[in-house]
Parts: sequence; structure tokens; C-alpha cells
Amino acid sequence: MERVIGIDLGTTNSCVSILEGDVPIVITNRGGYKTTPSVVAVTEAGKRLVGHIAKRQAITNAENTVYAAKRLIGRKWNSPQVKNSIMTSSYTIVEGPHNDVRIRLRDKTYSVPEVSSMVLQEMKVIAEDYLGEPVKKAVVTVPAYFNDNQRQATKDAGAIAGLDVIRIINEPTAAALAYGFGKDLDRTVAVYDLGGGTFDISILEIGAHGVFKVISTTGDTFLGGEDFDARIIDWLVSGFQQEHGIDLRQDRMALQRLRDAAEKAKCELSATRDTEINLPFIISTGRNEALHLQRALDRATLEQLTADLVERTVEICRQALADARLGVTEIEDVILVGGMTRMPAVQHTVATFFKREPNKSVHPDEVVAIGAGIQGAALVREKQEMILLDVTPHALGIMTFGSHFEELIPQNTTVPTARTKTFTTSRDDQTAVKILVLQGESTRADENELLGEFILTGLRRAAKGQVEIEVTFEINSDGIVSVQAKDLETGQAQSIQVTATSGLTQDEIKNMMSSAQDYMVERRTDERFEASKQEAETLIAEIERLFPEIERAVGSADFGRDALAKARSAVERTRKAIGNKTTDEVVQQVEQLGRTLRMFKGVVTRG
Repeated sequence: MERVIGIDLGTTNSCVSILEGDVPIVITNRGGYKTTPSVVAVTEAGKRLVGHIAKRQAITNAENTVYAAKRLIGRKWNSPQVKNSIMTSSYTIVEGPHNDVRIRLRDKTYSVPEVSSMVLQEMKVIAEDYLGEPVKKAVVTVPAYFNDNQRQATKDAGAIAGLDVIRIINEPTAAALAYGFGKDLDRTVAVYDLGGGTFDISILEIGAHGVFKVISTTGDTFLGGEDFDARIIDWLVSGFQQEHGIDLRQDRMALQRLRDAAEKAKCELSATRDTEINLPFIISTGRNEALHLQRALDRATLEQLTADLVERTVEICRQALADARLGVTEIEDVILVGGMTRMPAVQHTVATFFKREPNKSVHPDEVVAIGAGIQGAALVREKQEMILLDVTPHALGIMTFGSHFEELIPQNTTVPTARTKTFTTSRDDQTAVKILVLQGESTRADENELLGEFILTGLRRAAKGQVEIEVTFEINSDGIVSVQAKDLETGQAQSIQVTATSGLTQDEIKNMMSSAQDYMVERRTDERFEASKQEAETLIAEIERLFPEIERAVGSADFGRDALAKARSAVERTRKAIGNKTTDEVVQQVEQLGRTLRMFKGVVTRG
């Protein structure tokens, strides 16, 4: 059976899992961590860094280090969220050729799916190192409230990374799968997912026979730990400006140091009541005088700074319950997901709203990846042990006369589904009608996301409102939307399969895939060279340690002097190959050095 990995592509951290038999395993990276920072950087030498190594150099290379790329994925350039990111990021965000978002690192501009693909590729490598075999298929999670363009952009990121993303599933749903997997549960649960960049709340019914049915889901794709950090940064910047008259945001390195300090302080205040933020030499004045930042922050102040953010999650929870037509007392369990749910104020607020202590039986950082891994295994197994019924997070419809949004498939409709509605023409003698397919919750068409458009032609000429057109929307289990428009009298029809756009053309995606593959070949070569180099240097050290003993034992004989000369020559050739970085030659020399060492050890043993 083909292995399918589950990936939680997070705003702050990412995680990868696999099902071993019936046991979900969270795969540890080379550094021994189960999560990897979703951070990408390009060094001065043009080298790409991903994960912990990228995060560690972020302060000294702030302008070329990307964090929280997930907040930009699949967004239009002119969206308010992009404007917010431009103002608060230490890296450069620019407009792409298709009204999309691009990120400039050194002398190259990258699309957001391309940056995210670097994180996904790292997850792929972590899984391949663990399994000892190539990985081609993955289930990747996204926030429940992501629209189709954001989902498509995530799929494109997977393709660029060399992964066939066989299913995109919602993060809260994945968490519920992990929570209920292998248990004979029959209950209604709420999944409260507050992560680094997004917030989701999903209400699900978990059936005793492995049926996971989502009743409602809603959220905010721009509400998470990043915003809590931003409040601390604002507080620090404001205090420093009042004291010294200097805006620290104007210095990229200072801003990155503030980001790191804010995140650290926030985490510390989940365990302690107060902490000190100490940033010596944060900035220099024009007189070469170094200024320091030192402030005490307590939990009460942090809670005051972020109270409205926590309250926003409560409003969204209230909406999710209303959509599900359930009261608070009908929720039997509340599952906390995402790093921000470690904050005591969040836990207290959740407990107060739902009138019950939240369930902490799942790991907030790993549970989503585990659920993705479970779903991945279920998709390739012949025997179906569970059924997942998800919903469409946004309403789907078309634009009607007067730029109104006419809903055909309401928000929180279980998929797969199909809905039909009849419309009439708006002008006399109208022979064609343009169908604009939209997604969103606004009654105004221009405030929703355009997914696609097509024209139904060949309509019979008739007075205004005389031609009836039947529009049918269909969504399959993969979330793919098909739309058909038909003249009810003539049967003339036109349809499209709505393909959401990530802002990339197919040619761009192919080029990025090729570039990513070249990078992997280069990376594997570098890894092979490093492994061979380490082995060669160990052998050289052992051989050189034995030289004196070999000289004493056989140095007076001709064959002994010849063996020593050959050994010294092999050592010299190996050092030269290491210096030239010729991997194949180093590998060849390792074999020669191994034979030499075995011979030396035999001589020493006999001696």
C-alpha cells in the first residue's frame, strides 16, 4: 500500500505524520523536534534555509527571512490583509503579475505558494528520512475558513514541492479525526482552533461507527498568535518612542528582534505571571550612541492588550453555534487546538463561554498533522473504517442584476451536494448572459471572491424576463465546483468546472516544480558529500593515529614502507577531493581508506 503523509502546514510551525499500522506517528526532524518553524530564508551566498536554521538567523538577515507566509497565500494584492502584512513585515512584499502577492528575497521574487512549497518540501524530506523511501502523496490541512483560491494555492504549493496532494482537509476536522480515532465515541464536539495566524471553530457530530459529520464551521483567516505578538510589539514600540523619540519599526533588524522577544514573552506568560523583555543595543542614534530596551511585562497587561482578540473568537464561536442551531449545553466536549490555546486567558474564556472545562487530551501542536495522516491512510485503504462529511465554509452563488450576490449553496452545506435555481433575463432581446461564479457571505457581489465566469449564448430573443435560465451548482467530495446554465425552453446549455486560482499560471507552476526538483538534487548531493566527508575525516584521524605504531612494526621492511607511502598518498588524495568538493571521488577514497585502516589494525593486532 502506498504511503500517504499528513502535513499540517502552519503559520508558525509545520508538522508531518504517518499512520504505522493503526498507530499515528508524528515524525521527528533531524534536530529532534516534532514541529518545524514555517520560516524560509535566503543567505547572502544565495543558499536556501528552511525551519530552525532559518529562524535562528532571522535577526541578522531580517529582510530575507519569511515568516507567516500562510497569511498571504491565495490572497489578492489589494486585500486589507495584504496591506496589513506590508506594514508589519520585515521582508519585502510586492505585487505579482496576476494581482497576486510576491515576496522579494535577495535578487529574486518568489510567489507565496513557492515559499510555502519550501516548507512542504522540508516536511517531505523529514518523512522520507524516517521511512527510508520516496514519498509522493500527501493530505495537507488548511484553515476551515480558507476560500477556494487559498485552498488551490496550497495545492499548488504541494505540487511545486513534488507532492501529489490527494486531499485538502480542514484543520479542525483533522483535529476531530485525531481526537475520535479508534474510540467508540458518540457525541457532539466543538473544535476551537487558535493557531499562529488563523482562528477556526467547527461543530461536529462524531458517530459510534466512525462517522465524522461537520455541522458548521466559521472563522477568521487573519486572527492568531501573530496578532497577539503584534500587540506586544506595539506596546514596546510605543514605550520606546515616548522615551527616545525613535520608531523602532523603521529598522528591520530591530523589528525582527522585537518579534522574537514578543513571541518569547507571550509563551513565558502562559507559565509565569511576569517576564522581562531585555534587548540591549536595540538601535544606535546618529551620535553612535547605543540604546537599550528593557521593560517588564506581566500577564495582566498582556491580557489587557489582547482582550479584544480573545473576544473576537467568542463572537465567532457564537456564530458557529447559531449556524449549527445548537445551544452551548448541547456541546459535550470542547477540543483545544493550536499553540495560542495554551494562553490561560484563552482557556478561561473558552471554559466560561461553553460552560465546561475544555478537553486537553490532544497535543495542540501535533493533533492536526495526526488527523491528516489518519485521513491519508483512509483514502488509500480498501476497507473504509471511517466516513468524513465536511461542509463548504463559504456560500456559493452568482452575480445578479444590480451587482447582487444570489446564493445557491448556503454556507455550511454538507458536501458533496448540488443545488438548482431559475433566473430570468434582465433586458429585452437579450441573447447572451454572463454567469459570474462567486464565493462569500456578502450580499454585494463585488465584496465576494470571484471564482470563475462563463457566457451562455444563443438565447432566443424575448421580452425582458421572458427567458428562464436554470443555474445548477455542484460540489464533489474533493470540493471541486461545477456550474451549468441552461435555457429551459431551448435546452441550450453552457457549463464550467470552476478552477480556483492561486495567482500562478500552469507554466509558472511547471518552472517552479523544475526549480524545486533541481534544488532537491543539489541538496541530496550536498548531504551525500557531507556524510562522505565526515566518514573520510574519521578514517583519516584513525589512520594518522596508527602511523607511529605501523612505522615501528613494519617500517624497516620494503613492503611496510610501500604500504605507508600508499596510505599517506590516499590521505592526501582524500583531503584534496574534500577541498574540491568532488563527492564521487570522496566516496571512492572512503573505500580505499577503509581498506587501509583494516590492514593497519591487522598489523597492530599481530604485532
